[in-house]
Amino acid sequence: MEVPVTHAEKVMFPDCGITKGELCAYYAAVAPVMLPHIQGRPVTLERFVAGIEKKGFIQKDVVKGFPAWLQRVEVPRRTDEGGTVHYLLANDSRSLIWMANQNTVTPHVWTSRVPKLEQPDLCIFDLDPPGDDPSALRAAALAVRALLEELQLTSFVKTSGSKGFHIAVALNDDTNLETTWRFAQGAGAVLVKRHPELFTQEFMKVDRNGRILVDTGRNAPGATCAAVYAVRPRPGAPVSAPCTWREIEDGSVGARTFTLRTMAERLAAAGDLWQPMEAHRRSLRGPLTIIESMLSEADWAETHAASTRRPVSRKTKRKS
Repeated sequence: MEVPVTHAEKVMFPDCGITKGELCAYYAAVAPVMLPHIQGRPVTLERFVAGIEKKGFIQKDVVKGFPAWLQRVEVPRRTDEGGTVHYLLANDSRSLIWMANQNTVTPHVWTSRVPKLEQPDLCIFDLDPPGDDPSALRAAALAVRALLEELQLTSFVKTSGSKGFHIAVALNDDTNLETTWRFAQGAGAVLVKRHPELFTQEFMKVDRNGRILVDTGRNAPGATCAAVYAVRPRPGAPVSAPCTWREIEDGSVGARTFTLRTMAERLAAAGDLWQPMEAHRRSLRGPLTIIESMLSEADWAETHAASTRRPVSRKTKRKS
């Protein structure tokens, strides 16, 4: 069944003239390599009805205006409000095209899949640098890989399509949400402890002092990460695309190297660099035990404080 594309001439990326029709065509073309990585994962849509130069919005709950064939999953809200959220599932190419036709530039996905939403199959480290220093970002990515190798975990890397890199570890069925979250937080704390001039876990940008945030929040319940091969809402339509560690080492690949218009050539030359991930699925139970041996109770308290610090509201300040 073909999905009709409406207003294909609408310009989504004014700087380079990429239209909604071209965006839909891109997602149709990358579907064969993209779908194995995102099938079964609840999707949050990042939509830009008037193109990326206008304010977009995030949509989680898909409750109306969708075709009968579109698959969804109903998930309880993780707030005190109660109720449920009907997340879209991108299980086939027409789902990807339908999302793009709804002006979705970036699909963001969970680290787990239905029916085991409490059992992630990925652990994600998101490197968020304060600026465009490629040498510092490269050093940070390689430090994450080194720690994971020390723990005998194989890591896979992709460009974020924004500012940094996403580094992933594939998990087997022996790892649950709590273990993944504690492992990621602890690994981040070890990185900060070993490289305090390079890394931080401070949530507040004002507290980072020029350091790279090793963001492990992607592993929290219900959190998302830009999908593999997703287009990002930045000039030039960069793509969050897999790369090799050698490309990181030699500096030939940066956060926004690959774009919507260059991905066909990239895939023809390199193939799906995340395809081997299935053979490297591991449990985090053993690695977590090692991480815990590297950290004191004070270290755990600090990593929790750093990642949960929030600005104090004016109302709170007035009361105090």
